[in-house]
Amino acid sequence: MATTQSNPQERTARELLTQGRPLFLGVDGEGAAYYWDSYEFAVAVVAADCDAETVELAATPFETLSEWCEYTRSERGWATGPNVGGSLVGDFVRAVEA
Repeated sequence: MATTQSNPQERTARELLTQGRPLFLGVDGEGAAYYWDSYEFAVAVVAADCDAETVELAATPFETLSEWCEYTRSERGWATGPNVGGSLVGDFVRAVEA
């Protein structure tokens, strides 16, 4: 049976962000989940214990979400994702290269 209930990290992200259903970006190497809000141009970073922060992209040195995700990859790695734009073929190529 399918469920529409969100996990605790997603619920925390929804409380932080304006967008009702923020886009799940992925989980970093330390277990924090990332959610993108295109209305606020911000990312909610929610640790496994649901401790969370919001990062506005304008407050970073990065111009695009993709650049910020690459920075996150270099700092913490990605266990899952990131799921950012691109195409299915691009995602496949990145997975093969990793």
